[in-house]
Amino acid sequence: MQDAGLATSPVLRRAQLPADLFTRQNVRLDSANFFRLWEALEAEALSIDPNLPAPLRIAQVMTSDWFDPELFAALCSADMNGALERIAKYVKLIAPMAIRLERTTAHTTVTIDFLDPTERPPSVFLAFKLVFFVQLARLATRSPVQPLRVSWPSPPATQAETLIYTSFFGMPVTDAPLATLVFAAADVEHPFLTENHKMWSFFEPSLRQRLADLDRSAGMAERVRSTLLETLPAGEVSMQAVSRKLAVSTRTLQRRLRDEGTSFQQTLDALRDSLAHHYLRNTEMSSAEISFLLGFEDSNSFARAFHVWTGKTPQTVRSEMGEVQRAG
Repeated sequence: MQDAGLATSPVLRRAQLPADLFTRQNVRLDSANFFRLWEALEAEALSIDPNLPAPLRIAQVMTSDWFDPELFAALCSADMNGALERIAKYVKLIAPMAIRLERTTAHTTVTIDFLDPTERPPSVFLAFKLVFFVQLARLATRSPVQPLRVSWPSPPATQAETLIYTSFFGMPVTDAPLATLVFAAADVEHPFLTENHKMWSFFEPSLRQRLADLDRSAGMAERVRSTLLETLPAGEVSMQAVSRKLAVSTRTLQRRLRDEGTSFQQTLDALRDSLAHHYLRNTEMSSAEISFLLGFEDSNSFARAFHVWTGKTPQTVRSEMGEVQRAG
């Protein structure tokens, strides 16, 4: 932020976060505050120069001299493929998100997804991650890497922003449900001039420990919720299936959840209820499609459970949400 000319005080004030936040040790923000911080960064950047969004302002001063953990881990890699794999492995240290990689002989597709689909990250955060990946490839290879495709939800609307992002990426940004980058195979296989295996060997154990500490520090209810988010679409909703994923016995799982004032069924129902409302509000999926994503056997089972949670049918709730949105 300092290198990019973004003063911390006004950014934190805009985000309604403590003025000493950046001087604290081991700070972790919940999703709402994390996203609000990024929105504040964007607002501050545009107040300084309306034609230079925060992601591109930061990219201009991004350098291999930065000792940023994510950047350092990536720069030490042999190539962009290796860098993306490392980032995907340790991204949970940054945010509750997932970096998914899909490779073919012609290209590599990078997709940014959030573990909880009800999370709605601001466009500025998604834009920054894609800008970061492209700038990383350019820094490490000392070559003008240009992606084959760049997409994220609700891309720039103003002509000025559209032009400046098009200039940076070398192509227009398109709209897509998930933030996505496509690199040519030659670009992700281009050797990094910054590769440093010895330095990575020195720092990797610390990152591995931080990842393990993060998993241990999470409450059992939070871990169960995260596991269910991954397994629900596959229909793996039993306590036994989740216990196997978490490598604990069902008895331990029950005890830990009871200590946290909840149960497996309560955690499952709360998650399904939250996701159901999200899908009804933000998608046009049918009840059958939603029931599949929530791990129900059929749409009738979903409708019965939804009525228990809310006293209403999914169709009634969708209609009510539509009326509220139209009134707003």
